[in-house]
Amino acid sequence: MGKLIVSENISIDGVIEDPTGEDDGGRGNWFARIGDTTRGVWAEVELNEALGAEALLMGRRSYEWFLARGWATSRAGAWADRLRTLPKYVVSSSALEGPDWGNVTVLKGDVPAEVAKLKEQIDGDIVLYGSGRLVHTLWEHNLVNELRLMTYPVVVGTGSRLFTDTSDATDLRLINTRPVGEDLALHIYQPIL
Repeated sequence: MGKLIVSENISIDGVIEDPTGEDDGGRGNWFARIGDTTRGVWAEVELNEALGAEALLMGRRSYEWFLARGWATSRAGAWADRLRTLPKYVVSSSALEGPDWGNVTVLKGDVPAEVAKLKEQIDGDIVLYGSGRLVHTLWEHNLVNELRLMTYPVVVGTGSRLFTDTSDATDLRLINTRPVGEDLALHIYQPIL
């Protein structure tokens, strides 16, 4: 049975929106606030996560974000190479447009049921990057097995948060926490169901 892992870049106050500053909201680009040493360690963590994954899951907008930044074609390096080879499952109610990343399956219809089937079919980690709305849906249906939160030392103050309104409180167990470089902290939690 597959294990669904939500992997997010997140601010101290829970914002996941615009860590690279590309949405022009004026409060993003926390990624630029970390030093080169930390950025290198962060890249190692991300590569290791991808090497341990059996598949990627993402919403249409996150998929298109990766495509627009060359992950399908021109991005170089071991992390990009690994993401290109992994099976990718994209939740979308419409047809995907633009260049194909390769190895992509579109999940349509009843999203929780489709993701539950996917978890039954894949033996290993299914990593979900970004995709805030999709995370909310899967969280509400108890399909998330682990949260990996790469926490940036910034209070953004506004923007989309990882969790807003949920139907119920969920207790979590801290599995691991560690510094990442000089600036970040990786917190890993599992829901107690």
